[in-house]
Amino acid sequence: MEIAVKSLRIAHQHDLVGEDYSQAMLLELEGLDASRIDTLNKLLAGKQAVSRAYNKRVRNKSFEEGEIVWKAVLPLGTHVAGYGKWSPTWEGPFIINQILGMGAYRLQDRDGEIHTAPINGKWLKKFYPTIWDSQAVQTDPGIDTRFN
Repeated sequence: MEIAVKSLRIAHQHDLVGEDYSQAMLLELEGLDASRIDTLNKLLAGKQAVSRAYNKRVRNKSFEEGEIVWKAVLPLGTHVAGYGKWSPTWEGPFIINQILGMGAYRLQDRDGEIHTAPINGKWLKKFYPTIWDSQAVQTDPGIDTRFN
């Protein structure tokens, strides 16, 4: 079987013998190494560009002791029987009792019960109270708010 390749390099290669052929192959390998290094540099530059674009949008979560947070009911993206579309995804609020380092925290209920199991900060989010969460809603006793 004959392979018909229309390449000047392949056509020229058959005319070379012995040492000339070896030298031609070494020159080609040197060129190949340079080409591979250039390709690797382009690949690394592309990965760095993707990393910079991703890291621009990432916000680190860090909490302080005494801060009020929500805790994820289940890890995000998991599906468990009994937890459907309308199940709550966050529970709480909890108070950060202790910072353990490396993104781990120990939580405390509002009743004062401290959780023994630490939790990673990625499963927490900051609690922003609404007017409905406020315990100190003051109403003026002189104003009648009932509907008649």
